[in-house]
Amino acid sequence: MEHLSKITEFFNSLVKVLLPIVSVSILLGVIFGPDTAFVGDVYTNIANILSLLGEDALLALVSIVIILTFLKK
Repeated sequence: MEHLSKITEFFNSLVKVLLPIVSVSILLGVIFGPDTAFVGDVYTNIANILSLLGEDALLALVSIVIILTFLKK
């Protein structure tokens, strides 16, 4: 059980580090476009995922934000 809690703690700290990086990358991708190094790759990948969802991508994105907000509480 101790190993599981250490693994969980590691992944929680990893998410706390990576989430702001991905958020800033998406924001900079929107501002500077997908031709920017590293930032453009993240932006392009997110855009591809949203296009796979189809025309309801914006609705899906809003739903994900609402669900994550609810889970955070």
